Amino acid sequence: MKIENSARLSYRLMDANDAELLFQLDQDPAVMKFISDGEVSSREKINNVFIPRMQAYRDADKGWGLWQINISETGEYIGWVLVRPMYFFSDNPEFDNLELGWRFFQSSWGKGYASEAAQQIKNSLSENKTYRAFSAIADEENLGSIGVMKNIGMSYLKTYRHIDPLFECEVAYYQIANL
Repeated sequence: MKIENSARLSYRLMDANDAELLFQLDQDPAVMKFISDGEVSSREKINNVFIPRMQAYRDADKGWGLWQINISETGEYIGWVLVRPMYFFSDNPEFDNLELGWRFFQSSWGKGYASEAAQQIKNSLSENKTYRAFSAIADEENLGSIGVMKNIGMSYLKTYRHIDPLFECEVAYYQIANL
């Protein structure tokens, strides 16, 4: 699957060769505040945890994985948008409900890039009508991510305890139907 460029951004599906880019993004405690309480990722964690997890759900034909986001004009890498089935790492993944997530360098915050990228990716994936919904989760205090969810048309459903093999936390759950 290919995601066409949007007004300001270009998209490329990331793979294991992008470990250094993933590492660079995770070195800012502000970026990691709502992910790991500000603890930056080690190269070992990127290589031994993050990359294998990404490879587990990555499917280029379906558009699942991490989409590298670049500013079209300069080629600058500013972050990524995640696409995978909701609850992928559980006993009951929802293959008709795609989770969207994002992580961007602090220098790109407040410019609408995350909303533009998430919207473009959601629009491309929404052509596949086997997906009934798009969802996202975030710490309730992560107002930036919740703002992106609202900007792309998602509505609040609930707050719940999200359980993943690597962590457990309270999250706000937002969703939009794929009409």
